[in-house]
Amino acid sequence: MIKLAIAAVLLTAALWSQQQPPRTPTVPLTASELDAIPLVAPRIGKSVKKKLFDGKTLAGWQGNPEWWSVQDGAIKGKFNDKVPTSFLFTNESYSDFRLILSSKMVESDNHAGVAFWSEIIERPGNKWYTRGPLVVFPKPSMWDYIDAKGIRVFKTTTQIVTSQHEWIEVEILAQGNRVRTAMNGVEVMDWREADPARVKAGPIGVQLHAWTGPQEVLYKHIVVETFPKQNRLITVKR
Repeated sequence: MIKLAIAAVLLTAALWSQQQPPRTPTVPLTASELDAIPLVAPRIGKSVKKKLFDGKTLAGWQGNPEWWSVQDGAIKGKFNDKVPTSFLFTNESYSDFRLILSSKMVESDNHAGVAFWSEIIERPGNKWYTRGPLVVFPKPSMWDYIDAKGIRVFKTTTQIVTSQHEWIEVEILAQGNRVRTAMNGVEVMDWREADPARVKAGPIGVQLHAWTGPQEVLYKHIVVETFPKQNRLITVKR
């Protein structure tokens, strides 16, 4: 009976792998490809810097309360079984902004991320999904939740600046259609959205990505600056 059960599991895994082929790695943009995408000027608005997380409650945020809580001064996304990708979203919307936060994958080899320029959409069994771009970490990359594919970005460094289970500081600077990202004080990505219609105000969402087993991710020190005054990544060590 045990051998039959193992064989059944292996067969199921084989069939699933045939239906879900490995994703082709996303090829980075070259500098010339990046420069060929026209820049859209930053929007003009009042520059305000504020904390998005008070360190004690989820005031100002919306998401599934079964998966999100606050522990020891950090927002915690946690589950013990398989669940779909979900987000905890800000109540307010942002277009041009600088976001700085710290994040840590406590459990699992999964990734975390920040959604922006997005809209909240509902899927079966999941009210808190998104349509829009996502900055992914600890391994720097971007994902498109509209076309369900990796986003080609210009990699500004090949240096490994993050690790899987340690705190990482992330800075995202979105101005016009340009998005620059720094991690642990090093600029890692530069990108421009080629479709101006996709550059819009939307909630910022922190991600709890789908996984097959226990997972825990933390976010803290979340600060946003609307319509940033400085046209540079301020956490980059110079």
